[in-house]
Amino acid sequence: MDFNLTTEQKDMQEAARKFAKGEFTRELALKHEEEHSFPRELWQKAAELGFVGLMFPEEFGGLGLGVTENVLVVEAFCRQDSGLGTALALSDFASEILMRNGTDEQKKKYMPGIASGQIISAGAFTEPNHGSDITRMDTRAVRKGDHWVINGTKTFITNGQTADFYLTLCQTDQEVKPSYKGMTILLVPKDAAGLTTEDVGSKMGIKMTSTAEISYNDVQVPAGSVIGSEGKGFYHVLEFFDESRVEIAATALGIAQGAFDRAIAYQMEREQFGTPLIKFQVNQHKLADMATAIEYARLLTYKAAWNFDQGRIDPKLTSMAKYVAAKTAVYVADEAIQLLGGYGYMTEYEVERFYRDAKISEIYEGTKEIQKNTIANALIKEL
Repeated sequence: MDFNLTTEQKDMQEAARKFAKGEFTRELALKHEEEHSFPRELWQKAAELGFVGLMFPEEFGGLGLGVTENVLVVEAFCRQDSGLGTALALSDFASEILMRNGTDEQKKKYMPGIASGQIISAGAFTEPNHGSDITRMDTRAVRKGDHWVINGTKTFITNGQTADFYLTLCQTDQEVKPSYKGMTILLVPKDAAGLTTEDVGSKMGIKMTSTAEISYNDVQVPAGSVIGSEGKGFYHVLEFFDESRVEIAATALGIAQGAFDRAIAYQMEREQFGTPLIKFQVNQHKLADMATAIEYARLLTYKAAWNFDQGRIDPKLTSMAKYVAAKTAVYVADEAIQLLGGYGYMTEYEVERFYRDAKISEIYEGTKEIQKNTIANALIKEL
């Protein structure tokens, strides 16, 4: 059993840390936070250095690396800044579905642009009436000659107003039972006639990432827009979730570590009653609990990533990683605010933003309750 990273992985981790430390300035973060805008120039710089789409094969513009390397980069980015890090990590959201199931023609058209910082992707799965339940889709796609016609609505779509295309999960077989056996993923470009987007409104955190409602009104796409196999869309999305849960765990892990960094730095600098705060045992105990929780989350996240790269895809483990890392991020950021006292509530000290950005990790990509269901179902099957 070897818990060491390879030399190449350490180099990638250090490169990500240096990039984030040099480019993720507080001023830049506050600017995009206040404007609710995507950090496009920063994203393009990160792409130029290979941090975006690094899991893509080299022939499609990537570095041919694995989930573990992606985790190291995402963790480093979110540790430096929760908002900027999350925005960059999600810029290629759902592109893994295209990478693993698309045709060569589809991949050549889109993946190099994603990796080079020219194209943003989105996965349109969630619907207003079903939320986490993707076994049912009200969005319908009907084949008419050489094209599909799509009608329906998706909501809470990450990158909803910045994406260049949407991998849209549609019900294409209206008769099959259960209905999830008749779902197909269709690639819909942002400029498709009949497609409209609307921002969902002001939200608690991840303000640099667009979250929108997508409406499809007789949207037509060519028959060749199917990603993967017709009727297998539900299964393609589930496979993607096994991978994306690890990435969300990495964002949460980075946020937790970043909040902890700021909390312990404050404890070292601040004095009360003539004594540094770090000397008070109650504060030491808080820091000890926070550090232990972070290490627990890191071990699970790294193990889930490593197993995925070894071809051992375990939904139970990936759900454990996301569940624990997300819970840890919220807990650590909350404690960081408490350790900073009144300053923790102030924008300039950042931990309040880390807390707001942490909470979404317990909700999107499957709520913490859904993760528990996945874990429990896997345990029952094992028995």
